[in-house]
Amino acid sequence: MPAEPVTAVAHAIQLSVAPVFLLSGIGAMMAVLANRLSRVVDRARVVEAIKPAGPDERAEIRSELKSLSARSKIISWAIGLCTLTALLISTVVAILFLGAFVSLNASMLVASLFVAGMTAFICALLLFLREVLIATAALRFGKREL
Repeated sequence: MPAEPVTAVAHAIQLSVAPVFLLSGIGAMMAVLANRLSRVVDRARVVEAIKPAGPDERAEIRSELKSLSARSKIISWAIGLCTLTALLISTVVAILFLGAFVSLNASMLVASLFVAGMTAFICALLLFLREVLIATAALRFGKREL
């Protein structure tokens, strides 16, 4: 095999290493989000099983279920955006490799896909922050009588 094609492949691998590390970070973020969604669903099942003693308790249960529903929707959107990010970054890696073998100037396409991926990831992180804020706002430490 001539040295030039090997050099082109080595260069393509070098260019794709950063996006591949980014993909592992996105995967970790998706695992965190999936775990939070699972906890929200588990808590919703527990709350739905509670038999309210009176109207105050019924209102409290409705309020918590409303908060849990909002949190689950936000987490679902964040997971969707992380998935979109992973797809866009994976496409960037594929185009970088194709560009190494085919004389194709895909710099604008790669840049556009990367910026779109980062925009989707930023939105996912903002949704994650929003969900955490909703979760912490609903905390009730020390409000129950022992």
